[in-house]
Amino acid sequence: MTIPVTIAGAGLGGLTLARVLHTHGIPVTVYDAEASAGARTQGGQLDLHEHNGQRALEIAGLTERYRAIIHRGGGAQRVLDRHGAVLADVPDDGSMARPEALRGDIRRILLESLPDGTVRWGRKLRAAAPIGDGRHELTFADGTTDVSGLLVGADGTWSRVRSLLSAHVPAYAGMSYVDAYLHDVDDRHPRAAAAVGAGAMYALTPGKGFLAHRERGGTIHVYVVLHRPAAWFAEIDFTDAGAARRRIAAEFGDWAPHLVSLIADADTTPVLRSIYRLPDRHRWDRTPGVTLLGDAAHVTVPGGEGANIAMLDGAELGQAIAAHPGDPEAALTAYEQVMFARAEAEATAARETIELIFGADAPHGLVRLLGD
Repeated sequence: MTIPVTIAGAGLGGLTLARVLHTHGIPVTVYDAEASAGARTQGGQLDLHEHNGQRALEIAGLTERYRAIIHRGGGAQRVLDRHGAVLADVPDDGSMARPEALRGDIRRILLESLPDGTVRWGRKLRAAAPIGDGRHELTFADGTTDVSGLLVGADGTWSRVRSLLSAHVPAYAGMSYVDAYLHDVDDRHPRAAAAVGAGAMYALTPGKGFLAHRERGGTIHVYVVLHRPAAWFAEIDFTDAGAARRRIAAEFGDWAPHLVSLIADADTTPVLRSIYRLPDRHRWDRTPGVTLLGDAAHVTVPGGEGANIAMLDGAELGQAIAAHPGDPEAALTAYEQVMFARAEAEATAARETIELIFGADAPHGLVRLLGD
């Protein structure tokens, strides 16, 4: 007998798991805190890699739908110094190795692949408690409860499910992103648009810089990256858009004005994205009836693989559950053995990537990497 699966979190990893379970006829319910699928934007563009993100969609049977949402040309990359000089310029070669697509579009095709009612919106998980035989009672912010047969925490960095397995709490990584958007860029922000080009642009010095990406519809999504203590960001009032933009822009006083304009002239209120991480070797003892995937299991610094490995976590967990009908502990053991090793390797690689991009040799480390 197949045990029904309950997933906390309707992000890319949780939805990939739900899709794979659905294709195998396994009952699944997803609970998510958001009021609806469109309650908030889902972030910018994401390049899904052949060996993990694209592999996950292949397992889920969604490759053709994914190819229909790719941003052709969005894979171009360039590196600038703080004066705006182009140090590297790599065009999009049109390959399927790392194509770009909006996170929101990827999430949409996953949601559309599930039966109506699979995702229960507006159900913010407050607590999960074991009640024996691998089952857990879930308590939601609206006062409702449910009991899981097999519980999967896909609920992100601040997972409520994680405490069932691990005492570790994510620690601040010493850096934060501030993101914003510029719209109608070719007409309203032509110099910034020219600097960014057709795809991704990195303008860097040690410890700080701009990451910008051109999206469809004349939009540029900007991430300002600063290595500063959490207390430094806490002193900025991000509810005051103008003051926040000026404060962040002041950190780039000796940079080319058209680069500073990426934040100073942003059309949206800057949003703080503080970066937190778990230990590289975050593991737990096998605990009946529950496991984690994605950031809930292995959140780390943003090295380009987070969403990719969350989706592969979901796809492989779904396969493991399907391969061990009636024996969830065998399924979870098989999944965790592979996931733990992959997560540790990727966490180490992510830290090395951040050092390459923002370390003492910035921007030249990234220039060399793109030239290889």
